[in-house]
Amino acid sequence: MRLTTPLGWAAARWSLGPRALRWGTTAALVASVLIVLGGVTVRVTGSGLGCPTWPTCTEDSLVATPELGIHGAIEFGNRMVTMLLIAAVGWAIIAARLQQPRDRTMTRLAWSMFWLVVANAVAGGFTVWFELNPWMVAVHFVLAMTLLACATFTWHRARWRGGDGPRPSAGSRALAWALVVATAVLIAAGTLVTGSGPHAGDSSDVPRMGFDWTAVVWLHGVIALVVLGIAAALAFRLRREDGGRLALGRVGTFLLVLLAQLGVGVAQSLVGLPELLVIVHVVFAALIWVGALRVLLDTDPRLWAVRAVRPEPAREPAGL
Repeated sequence: MRLTTPLGWAAARWSLGPRALRWGTTAALVASVLIVLGGVTVRVTGSGLGCPTWPTCTEDSLVATPELGIHGAIEFGNRMVTMLLIAAVGWAIIAARLQQPRDRTMTRLAWSMFWLVVANAVAGGFTVWFELNPWMVAVHFVLAMTLLACATFTWHRARWRGGDGPRPSAGSRALAWALVVATAVLIAAGTLVTGSGPHAGDSSDVPRMGFDWTAVVWLHGVIALVVLGIAAALAFRLRREDGGRLALGRVGTFLLVLLAQLGVGVAQSLVGLPELLVIVHVVFAALIWVGALRVLLDTDPRLWAVRAVRPEPAREPAGL
């Protein structure tokens, strides 16, 4: 007797169409951005220890209690966003497994999102246990960006079916990869800015990373200019290539969001890092990360795309 998983059992009896998969992956991508929004809201409001324990909120209560005040409500609300994320990822997993024909890569991507959610939740727990250690906070944020990348790849695969038309040159694809790498370095540098500056996540005396805050801010700004230069170079190159129209439009959108992000970054540094601008800056960082990945996926359309499955020719019935 062959053993099967519950999803395998369900897939043998029912199927879901591509529309359900597209909606599921969209929900997972949106929820992955919302978890970043929830995390930065917790940090700038000083609610990181609003729930002093994990996985429960207090030693005696699973949920926030009135005694914890607004900080407890904000931190517990962020934990509830994780529940929303789990539901969205679960939808994507079920929809991926119930596709006909089965796409094993899509199923693996969907399950990868689930395990990244688990890893991120555990990192959040360690962040509470270590009382908002800035290095643990940085790991927590990097895991959130990794989840966002996986959600972007899954969203892309659910929609793109590849094609045999012209695509941008190898040089453009190399620039797109350079853009992704530089954006990842930019995000990593941003965690150093966060870990060295104010908004430690709680009103208590939370330790900081110890870097000179002004120096890491300048480093972060220089890397942002490098990202801007790579994106501009890629845009000029794509203008001259067949098959680069879709990617060129994506790079144009990326540049607009990046310029807006640069403006927000300069403004928040000049006016003392107000909470609202910090929230906008971090959410824009998430959108820029998604944008860089979308540029890569549209510059090399066959990356993570579903290859067309050609129907097998009908076989002649065997003679007697």
